[in-house]
Amino acid sequence: MTSHLLQADSLSKTYPLPGGNSHQAAADVSFTVPPGGALGIVGESGSGKTTVARMLVGLVRPDHGTITVAGRAREPRPPRGTKARLARAREIQMVFQDPYVSLDPRLTATQCLRTALRLHGRPDTKATELLDRVGLGPREADARPRDLSGGQRQRLAIARALAVDPRILVLDEAVAALDVSIQAQILQLLAEIRAETGVALVFVSHDLAVVRHVTDEVLVMRAGRVVERGPTARVLSSPEDPYTRLLLASVPTAEGWDPTDAARARASLDSA
Repeated sequence: MTSHLLQADSLSKTYPLPGGNSHQAAADVSFTVPPGGALGIVGESGSGKTTVARMLVGLVRPDHGTITVAGRAREPRPPRGTKARLARAREIQMVFQDPYVSLDPRLTATQCLRTALRLHGRPDTKATELLDRVGLGPREADARPRDLSGGQRQRLAIARALAVDPRILVLDEAVAALDVSIQAQILQLLAEIRAETGVALVFVSHDLAVVRHVTDEVLVMRAGRVVERGPTARVLSSPEDPYTRLLLASVPTAEGWDPTDAARARASLDSA
């Protein structure tokens, strides 16, 4: 038996570029997530964090490395056969930054959930329970995505992912497009769902405040590589890597923001 629900070993991905050049989006990225755990993956745009998220769910095939769920290797390509594909989907589900593009515009919220439930052999009567769990009522239940707010669409996307009864939820900048008050509601919802269901979270974000709120462990990525890792509270309060210090120095706090701190952090990083 393994204590790790999710294990990623040496994930690497390089994309070809015009002119015979290439871009290494991820290089030897490794981490583990325990059952019910919450891992944050942070970094600036282009750091490789979204590539890692997409490799986890199978949207991007790694050049090297392995992904294991509950001690079982997750194949890079979706398996043949409906039963095997559905079993794979129940391992990991993803919630995207823009839920609108991942929702069928023709279906109401209830129809969306019932479709997912039936596909996975679960009673479609659970649709109402799922909507209630994510804070959507009767009015939203009969609404189509275009008639829902951004926060409501994100709640629906989370409910649809939960309809599959996944072991792991991967959230890629899932609250980045929402205003602060709606962000707080979604983060509280995720904390409650995690406590109630035991689902593990992999939370990809550039927002350190969000990661601080919702995760136990954190990876800091720069240019495709992990530069720091550890308990979230330690990494975000006493960072060891100059790049992590720069990220923190670039974020305004309740006490304000001093650009000289960011300048010093940048100078330290450049000289490292």
